[in-house]
Amino acid sequence: MDITERFLNYVRFDTQSSEDSENTPSTARQWAFAEYLRDELKSIGLEDVELDEHAYLFATLPANSELDVPVVGFIAHMDTSPDCSGADVRPRIVRDYDGGDIVLSDGMVSSPSRFPELLNHIGEDIIVTDGHTLLGADDKAGIAEIVQAMVYLKEHSEIKHGKVRVGFNPDEEIGMGAHKFDVDRFGCDFAYTMDGSEVGEIEFENFNAASAKIRINGVSVHPGYSKGKMINAGRVATELVQLLPQDETPETTEGYEGFYHLTGIQGGCESATLSFIIRDHDRTKFEQRKQRIVSVVESVNEKYGDGVAALELKDQYYNMREMVEPKMYIIDIAKEAMKETGIVPKIVAIRGGTDGAQLSFKGLPCPNLFAGGINFHGPFEFCPVQSMEKAMMTIVNIVKGVVEL
Repeated sequence: MDITERFLNYVRFDTQSSEDSENTPSTARQWAFAEYLRDELKSIGLEDVELDEHAYLFATLPANSELDVPVVGFIAHMDTSPDCSGADVRPRIVRDYDGGDIVLSDGMVSSPSRFPELLNHIGEDIIVTDGHTLLGADDKAGIAEIVQAMVYLKEHSEIKHGKVRVGFNPDEEIGMGAHKFDVDRFGCDFAYTMDGSEVGEIEFENFNAASAKIRINGVSVHPGYSKGKMINAGRVATELVQLLPQDETPETTEGYEGFYHLTGIQGGCESATLSFIIRDHDRTKFEQRKQRIVSVVESVNEKYGDGVAALELKDQYYNMREMVEPKMYIIDIAKEAMKETGIVPKIVAIRGGTDGAQLSFKGLPCPNLFAGGINFHGPFEFCPVQSMEKAMMTIVNIVKGVVEL
């Protein structure tokens, strides 16, 4: 089975996670895929294949060398985003892409005028959707690449390597993928998540992240007799939003610039709720952003009265850079592996987070590498076959590079 067939098998599993569940995995449908992968890992000859009670799947490619080398791991997540349906995915391969529009379905066209990144893949075989679902390359491309790399290493015993660990987890898309990941049980010196996008990406910097939920407690009075009495929670909520910097939002920032992102607003006169996420690569600026939220809430209470605005502020994850920098050789290994594969490495800062960020703070340094998928979380998602093949060979070359440490 080649990597394309393997990937196409995977995307037919509906594995959407859900933010509305407190279970792990958050959806029962992730189990079917986990069990399929468990059986597949056994069938290709991996050892110590374990699927735990929370659908975390681990396996081992045993060392074929007597050399004492670090244990390296490769990790990918099984779930797909709740943002777009992952049921009944119908992938199609556009062979030798010519740079033009790709008709997905009636009224759905993937065009380089809208998605210029398509032009980076002229002449390649591009896997697309039929316009009704996401594709699932995030992160089933990563899984296919890891499994195919293990098959390749099994078939090429002349490549000497140490012990390699494989880990597949649920619920990354809802920020819970690393929460029950047993780092000690995984038993690696360092690892890589295969969860990036374009060919050559190496990511070891991500946002520091927090969530803020602000509840506005209004006072509802008949509007004809409300002067001096009513506190309209909806109006207070919109006023609060305006107190935050209007040029520090996702739609106005890029690169290393942080932001406040209003993800939801609900309510009326009597009550309202605002939901924000707060992001910044710089830890000091991140703390200042959180304090700005606190100050805005305090100013609302000063104006309207104590308890009108109530804040729930939670840290979510931190920039993995501070955990990876003491072991920068693992970035050097990835760079050299890409060069050996014929790829130009690109150090990119993630404008988001990965399981690797949380795993790094749990003691497992874990940068993120490209998996090849593009336009994640929607029907315009696509994945070039050649990108997956390059990611697979990058994994193989990393395993080789570890022996050369």
